[in-house]
Amino acid sequence: MRETRTVRLTTRGSDLAMRQAAAVAEHLEDRRTEAELVEVETEGDRIRDELIHRLGKTGAFVRALDERVLDGEVDAAVHSMKDVPTDFPADLVVAGVPERAPANDVLLTPGGRSLDELPSGATVGTSSLRRQAQLLEPRPDLDVQPLRGNVDTRVEKLLATSVGREHDRRVAAEEDPDETFERSTEEWFESLSTVEQAALSRYPVDPEYDAIVLAEAGLQRMGLLHHVPHERLNPTSFVPAPGQGAIAVTALADDAEWFREALDYPRTRVETTAERTVLKELGGGCVAPLGVHATLRGEYIHVVARVLDRDGDETIRETRDLPAHDYADAARAFAADLGDRGGAELVAEARRTAEEHEDTEGAR
Repeated sequence: MRETRTVRLTTRGSDLAMRQAAAVAEHLEDRRTEAELVEVETEGDRIRDELIHRLGKTGAFVRALDERVLDGEVDAAVHSMKDVPTDFPADLVVAGVPERAPANDVLLTPGGRSLDELPSGATVGTSSLRRQAQLLEPRPDLDVQPLRGNVDTRVEKLLATSVGREHDRRVAAEEDPDETFERSTEEWFESLSTVEQAALSRYPVDPEYDAIVLAEAGLQRMGLLHHVPHERLNPTSFVPAPGQGAIAVTALADDAEWFREALDYPRTRVETTAERTVLKELGGGCVAPLGVHATLRGEYIHVVARVLDRDGDETIRETRDLPAHDYADAARAFAADLGDRGGAELVAEARRTAEEHEDTEGAR
């Protein structure tokens, strides 16, 4: 009888990160492997009040975990693929890529409005330059505001105003004999979902969000997708971040084969590798509004890429079918062509802006 193996997986401590790590652990159970989850606080977790693109370097949520792998404290680290830098230490690799969840973004609104239906000047929350630019490109009238926190926190901030105002209306009605409700305020509160009840504790919020944009995968993994009306944004026009929806398990190169056999979903490996190859060639990292989405279609991989400036005023969009047998080289050539068409200039400008901001912040 084969002996059970034990591996140590390190992860961030957020609810979403722990759920992703638990999903990896479930995969490993099929190979008679027990997984021990080791929680680590990362630089990205500690800096709560800054946008991701202002943290100074790509991979704020990743580096602290991978250091544990390189030091031999754990066997592997579990990340959201979109957070993983494309440049790796020599001994570290993306060793496992499980099947991907939906890659697209979703627009969430309390009233179920679409992006086109949002009123002029509506406040939309996101901490992603890519999402900001793709919101402003068709809707320059929108007021895009920073939105930080874990997935459930962001949803609560969106719902806080609508739930809070309804609560105030019901409380005020208790003093007005002409205003009645079928249920008491307490009964109404008990009828709310857990996330709506949590949202009420955040009321009032500043700013008040009319909508927010999040990855569908995170909402799905958290079980929150059905709690808020939403519009699925088409990934061919509102292009996701490279690797969005996928989980990456990083490990030492010597252990890569074992993790790949245990965890890899070939389609996801191919699609995310194509996306991240384009990202690496363009050098976008997290400082540039850059989206890449790849779909394996038999003998070729359909890739759509968008590079924008921060305000969505300038945008370059390209699509190409890459041969599946040589997709890595083809993705590099595609990225080079995208760069020549102005993509490289937009990325360079975004990088200059980020560096200038860092210099300004450092001088204070």
